[in-house]
Amino acid sequence: MAVEGLAAVRDRPVGPPPVEPSREHEPAVRIRRLTKHFGATTAVDDISLSIEPSSVYGLIGPNGAGKTTTFSMMAGFVRPSSGSVEVLGFAPSSVDHLRSRLGVLPQDALLPPNEKVGDLLVHFARMQDIPGDKAAGAARRALADVQGGDWWMQRCGSLSHGMAKRVALAQSFLGEPDLVLLDEPTAGLDPRVAWEIRQFIKTKRGRATIVISSHNLQELEEICDAAAILDRGHLVAAGRMAELTASNDQVRIRVAHGTKPGSTAGCVSVQKLRELSSVKTIEFDEEELEIVVGFERKQADAETVIGQVLSALLANQVRISGVTKGRGLEQRVMALI
Repeated sequence: MAVEGLAAVRDRPVGPPPVEPSREHEPAVRIRRLTKHFGATTAVDDISLSIEPSSVYGLIGPNGAGKTTTFSMMAGFVRPSSGSVEVLGFAPSSVDHLRSRLGVLPQDALLPPNEKVGDLLVHFARMQDIPGDKAAGAARRALADVQGGDWWMQRCGSLSHGMAKRVALAQSFLGEPDLVLLDEPTAGLDPRVAWEIRQFIKTKRGRATIVISSHNLQELEEICDAAAILDRGHLVAAGRMAELTASNDQVRIRVAHGTKPGSTAGCVSVQKLRELSSVKTIEFDEEELEIVVGFERKQADAETVIGQVLSALLANQVRISGVTKGRGLEQRVMALI
């Protein structure tokens, strides 16, 4: 949806009466049995989840998983077929209640080509109920935050793809909203600009609840506190990132080629590792040449376990080629979908 379309969404007449505002400590987003049909196709099928305030939350899934449809219902662009969505305690259709509290970056947002960047952001600032005498200042600060302070007088049509994406990102954070929804914020960007946008999002952690829909699993693992994994319209897993990746109860040590359990030279002494007090389970993946160590987080943290296991392996002259906490988000997602 174009950024121009966002104005129409925000200014449309208020729909059904809003639900009661959320009480303190309630989720920033609450989804209950949400379903969306497009004709005979069910894009989202009876999903429920909650997103905690001030968290960075990821919506994960392949094409056709339902994440963009879920995002669109949270943003108020699409109405559910059944079930409910509450954002900041209101239905997404409650535009007047959410106008200054909700920011949205639609996927592939298009800026009006003939509009000057500064004029466009001031317009959006006014739409966010920022007073007229403060709108320009808020717009300049938002543009500076995305390293675009020099673009104020440029027409949107002259911007590169990366510059336009950062202007659209700036509008989504105008006025310091409580909740910001970002759909594929780094799609199609070169690595440097994508990295800069990730760093920008990190600066907003704790200052707003941020929901990101993305295909980039490494990106989401890096910046998200929690996530939901969708597949063919169904919710297949949800939780904190440490739980999804097992980074709080599993470490993986990759060993050099030629190292196998029971070998006399440079052996992986599985029995020795089992004797460690912090270790709960040990597995050796011969195909991946990886030792998977499970542990009780109540007894030791990952860093302690890594130190103990590496000491035991190095004492047996085992060559180590890599250490990770957990299985990684990509492995988790591939195992579920």
